[in-house]
Amino acid sequence: MQQLLHSLSFRPVALVLATGVSFLAAAASADDWPQWRGPTRDGISKETGLLREWPAAGPALRWQVNGTGAGYSTPAVVEDRLFLLGNEGLDNEFVQALAAGDGHRVWRTRIGKVGNPDQKPNYPGARSTPTIDGDHAYALGSDGDLVCLEAGSGKLVWRKNLRADFGGKPGIWAYAESPLIDGDTLVCTPGGSEATLVALHKDTGAVLWKCAVPGGDEATYPSVIQTEIGGVKQYVQFLKQGLIGVNARTGETLWRYGETADLRSGGSIMTPVAYRGQVYSAAGLVGGGLARVQAGADGRYRAETVYFSKKLPIGIGGVVRLGDYLYGASGQSLQCVGFGSGEVKWEDRSIGAASVAYADGCLYLRGENGEVALVDGSPEGYREKGRFSPANQPDRGSSKAWSYPVIASGRLYLQDLDTVWCYDIAR
Repeated sequence: MQQLLHSLSFRPVALVLATGVSFLAAAASADDWPQWRGPTRDGISKETGLLREWPAAGPALRWQVNGTGAGYSTPAVVEDRLFLLGNEGLDNEFVQALAAGDGHRVWRTRIGKVGNPDQKPNYPGARSTPTIDGDHAYALGSDGDLVCLEAGSGKLVWRKNLRADFGGKPGIWAYAESPLIDGDTLVCTPGGSEATLVALHKDTGAVLWKCAVPGGDEATYPSVIQTEIGGVKQYVQFLKQGLIGVNARTGETLWRYGETADLRSGGSIMTPVAYRGQVYSAAGLVGGGLARVQAGADGRYRAETVYFSKKLPIGIGGVVRLGDYLYGASGQSLQCVGFGSGEVKWEDRSIGAASVAYADGCLYLRGENGEVALVDGSPEGYREKGRFSPANQPDRGSSKAWSYPVIASGRLYLQDLDTVWCYDIAR
């Protein structure tokens, strides 16, 4: 799959909530990481006061827990809770909450089975990142089980299934998307011809609109993002046949763009990045490029290529836009690329293919080989500020360390199959 965690044994600890006590409903703070790719789905944390250089052995390990379940989920972190998906075998996929202070389990709720267990290449498992909004946690299981849970207890509020309720059609590796919450609306991507994208009321699961793309299309593995183009709020997603822009109010398809679509294999994995009416997207066996989206005199939107190349960032680990530059992996090299031009400013083999996040002037790289690096977030050149390998990494077999790094409240969280690590990175 391009192609697509001193060890503390995990104990089945349950938290009994006193009557009237619930998970805090306050809005997520600037130090939280409440969903896929952080506060604004772009891999960027606004947090400051973090280490600008790591000691030779890496930052101090606060805790490590094992037995959190298999799969490739990336955690979400809100206040004193860490939320992620996992699975035990193929019949038990679940959402769980861990205590951010020491990693012990607070609750765990089964949501379904693992989707497409006979996938090839064969990496069945949980993939999605939960989205935390007030008192609720929203999660999408790999078999299409979409749930709203009480964040404090894990109790089910409502449930849908993207296959059964919307005629969903996922890709080879089943569902991997992380639900988007926008105000009172939840948006996700069943795929297929009935509801290629769907908007639900987040409190009840009631359908607000269905976007039935003409001819249908298969869901792939990125997550929906929100942007504004031509004064219209839009949801942008990457389907098998390419990018799509949807009117956020009505679900109307506004535009499509297929230059970066991978029609030969599993489709795109990288979540798109939108900025000032332009969208960067990529697929591993095709290449990466920028599309400019504009409304014509007739009011119809059109997407045209600004640049495209097989040698730009295409990796599973995504890209981060900092000002006028993109940072992400192309093959085994980290690149800095002009967002508007596609010009490669620098590239370095670094730790190879890696997932990317950013906070307080630095890029955080999680290599597919399990290594972690801290790098200056600068177009001036590759300057590494520290590198380490987490201890007691699991046996991945033929898979890789695909989960993204998470930065929250002065800590770095890493997940890898059934292991989670927490490191102190505050100055």
